[in-house]
Amino acid sequence: MADRKSAGDETVVIKKYANRRLYNTASSAYVTLDDLARMVREGVDFVVYDARTNEDLTRQILTQIIFEEESRGEALLPVQFLRQLIGFYGGQMQGVLPGYLEMSLDNFSRQQEQIRSQFTKAFGATPGAGLLDEMARRNMALFTEAMKMWPGFAGTAGRPSEPPKPASTTAGDPLDEMRREMDEMRARLDKLSKP
Repeated sequence: MADRKSAGDETVVIKKYANRRLYNTASSAYVTLDDLARMVREGVDFVVYDARTNEDLTRQILTQIIFEEESRGEALLPVQFLRQLIGFYGGQMQGVLPGYLEMSLDNFSRQQEQIRSQFTKAFGATPGAGLLDEMARRNMALFTEAMKMWPGFAGTAGRPSEPPKPASTTAGDPLDEMRREMDEMRARLDKLSKP
């Protein structure tokens, strides 16, 4: 339902009628607050005007969208933030705060994009896509390298896993027992790391 900006990147005009209905003049269709929220998420720029008086209602409609989102239980704004925000109305900082908030959100958005880009470069995927598999492979590689550093395990770390050997009934060397347990643990880890 949300329409992209035209080739000229024109702002979509939404008319609000007395019956509270919102009319998208670009698509010649009525829209809802959910449609407008979707347009915001998609980066479509729009303004809302009162159909009778031509008063700009964009700020009120955007505030109403935030209210609707918050009332659905999808709380984004902490209570303390809301209290502080209300406290700024009518104060000396009221003129400065909007610019500061806008700059802060722009910086936050840029940082999120940088993190997403770095994540993609580092792991070849967006967060969550095969990340656990990649982490498991890297952890196994690190574990194998660490095992090569321990004397007595260097010769077995790179070999394919062998089935665990049964424990001997005679009390043996504690070092042999530790090696046997490490071999069993390595075999289990090898099984877990294979898809």
